[in-house]
Amino acid sequence: MGILDRLFGRGRKWGDVQIVSRKPAGRFQVVGVTYVLGKQVLGGVVLEGVIYPGYKLKGGGIALVREIHIRNRKVDFVVEHDEAALILEGALKVKEGEIIEVYQS
Repeated sequence: MGILDRLFGRGRKWGDVQIVSRKPAGRFQVVGVTYVLGKQVLGGVVLEGVIYPGYKLKGGGIALVREIHIRNRKVDFVVEHDEAALILEGALKVKEGEIIEVYQS
């Protein structure tokens, strides 16, 4: 793939999400899965690390974290032991109780 192809995104679909970092930034345990206005929302607990919007989740696929909410309030990040809802761009095939990895963008 040439430089112009990379600049103009040829050869790759716009919906493709890829993991760039190799080391996970954290782990998230899913407690519940729902959909709000067509977006998948994962409710759960941060087991380790920090999660920011823009980070990617890997488990049953790859999805981008768009927003994070704690008790119906939008927050900038969550840390260990926080219970939060992650609004995703894309969808994951996850079940309740499953632990997924979080990667930096």
